[in-house]
Amino acid sequence: MTEMRLLIIEDDREAAAYLSKAFREAGHVADLAADGLDGYALAREGAYDVLVVDRMLPKLDGLSLIRSLREQGVETPVLILSALGQVDDRVKGLRAGGDDYLPKPYAFSELLARIEVLSRRRGGTAAEPTTYRVGDLELDRLSHRVTRGGQEIVLQPREFRLLEYLMRHAGQVVTRTMLLEHVWDYHFDPQTNVIDVHVSRLRAKVDKGFERPMIHTVRGAGYMVRAGGEA
Repeated sequence: MTEMRLLIIEDDREAAAYLSKAFREAGHVADLAADGLDGYALAREGAYDVLVVDRMLPKLDGLSLIRSLREQGVETPVLILSALGQVDDRVKGLRAGGDDYLPKPYAFSELLARIEVLSRRRGGTAAEPTTYRVGDLELDRLSHRVTRGGQEIVLQPREFRLLEYLMRHAGQVVTRTMLLEHVWDYHFDPQTNVIDVHVSRLRAKVDKGFERPMIHTVRGAGYMVRAGGEA
């Protein structure tokens, strides 16, 4: 099975961590959103093969999230997870725009099989760009090549993943917790300095010798990649 990029919208931290780890072990990439509003914002980018959406979510419930995505023309397949497993519940989920509905508790093997079917129905992987560009900084996901102003920048694998995540969310504040979960795939203490150390190394490679910095620190919030100016 071709690698899939999945978005898990689940407010139960342990359940989300379990799914993320299981998908990673199956050879896929999974982003996490802990509430409906964050999930909606990420899903609107259209960079995912399948969305795994819990029905009971804070800020914006799962069914409202799915309806809003469909109204905005986002056709990414959605698999709904819910402890509500009666026929009426499943019907409501499908009518809201869900493509499949799996009651909790479930077997991960069945969940994975259903997601693979949804991905095949869609006709392959999501239309995620293979190249990210911010100003004169360019990252090629296929060749793992990074250049700025035409000059090649050699990055270590972790640095590449860090920059890729920052560039995928260019213009947005990315918190330390988000980086720990999506780049390191672990739940560290958010106060650890591992993020600061790696960002410092990355900044030294990406911004060194250039007049305008590309990687910005947003005090008290996190980091952001954007072209020019001060954060």
